Amino acid sequence: MVSQFMFATGIENSNPTIQGGSFRQDELAKCGHYQHWRTDFDLVEQLGIHFLRYGPPIHTTFLGEGKYDWSFADETFGELRKRDIVPIVDLCHFGVPDWIGNFQNPDFPTLFAEYAHAFAKRFPWVQLYTPVNEMYVCAEFSALYGWWNEQLRSDVAFVNALKHIVKANVLAMSAILEVRPNALFIQSESSEYFHAENPAAIKPAEILNAKRFLSLDLNYGRRVDSEMYEYLMDNGMSRDEYHFFMGHNLKQYCIMGNDYYQTNEHRVSADGSTRGSGEIFGYHVITTQYHDRYRLPVMHTETNLWQGPNGDEAVNWLWKEWANVLRVRNDGVPMVGFTWYSLTDQVDWDSALRENNGTVNPLGLCDLNRQIRPVGQAYKQLIDDWRQVLPAQSVCLEVPIIMPSESEQPWAYQKQNDAKEARQNVTNTVSKNNQADA
Repeated sequence: MVSQFMFATGIENSNPTIQGGSFRQDELAKCGHYQHWRTDFDLVEQLGIHFLRYGPPIHTTFLGEGKYDWSFADETFGELRKRDIVPIVDLCHFGVPDWIGNFQNPDFPTLFAEYAHAFAKRFPWVQLYTPVNEMYVCAEFSALYGWWNEQLRSDVAFVNALKHIVKANVLAMSAILEVRPNALFIQSESSEYFHAENPAAIKPAEILNAKRFLSLDLNYGRRVDSEMYEYLMDNGMSRDEYHFFMGHNLKQYCIMGNDYYQTNEHRVSADGSTRGSGEIFGYHVITTQYHDRYRLPVMHTETNLWQGPNGDEAVNWLWKEWANVLRVRNDGVPMVGFTWYSLTDQVDWDSALRENNGTVNPLGLCDLNRQIRPVGQAYKQLIDDWRQVLPAQSVCLEVPIIMPSESEQPWAYQKQNDAKEARQNVTNTVSKNNQADA
């Protein structure tokens, strides 16, 4: 077992549908991972990275209730285990299988929990998970902006998608813990801020700054602000549904993952409309706000920037984000990891995957020819420089990671048994308290 700062990257596996559900934006296909996955894992090793945000394509793996095609997952996860690369398993990244439909389907949470349970049984050596990626963004882009999946544009559709997505995440965590009692969950959620551009915009900005916390409030069982409670109730969430979230607090198994890009900050006009502001506060200020709210260890789970005409734009952004991580850590927040997302360039994210243009976005540590970009070389050097310094000097939680190569050791099984016993004790205590209250 090791306790280390988690320097990570990810392999982009977004797969929402567009064009009324007729076309799926499968980033694993567009970025060539299905053909070049062994080379991609080689690159992870060459860059000195031990942690990889990665997941099987849900739409080709989850074929129906109790029906799975594990062939690609068996190959790829078997290889990750052989190489002793620790996966942070991303089970749902912006899309669901065609037979489920979209995030308006009330059956999605239970079905997804079954899928998560089946994955955990298939790969019991896996410890780290992001069950549903960017829950807020997924609901927003699918049901409020009308860009993906159900392509709806209403507060009712948004609340419906949000409650299904977060419930799916909560049920998946419980299902995984049944199989792997010492599993850890790293939420990857967009960290946002809304700036009022004039006094008349203060109220709409305040509402948006409260709304940005909804997914994590529900996921962590934190009571939402009164105005947000009314918003949820007015747009279709029942009291019983709300109480479900308040009664399923799995916060003790969680690390709060914050994603930050230049697009995460917004200017708000008096009519409530928004547009990008660029970086104003930055990662340090906004992450501190999230940490003050949830008091959890933090991992920077996504960032990137286009490599521009000078060739050093992404390198400079990497340095800036890392400086922000160190500042957050120096302020006493337990920082446990950092991620440049993703390993390779992406395709069509310039249109937020709304269009199928085949446009290559130069955002990766490597290009799509699998050549390391300047930011990849800079990240490798950053990891080499800081890997041994951080455990001794940083204010960070020591995350008890069992490496894949250690998963069948007797002491590793004992760790799981200890975690199972501790979880059962908590469950028994909660049950007794509930009986006493009744």
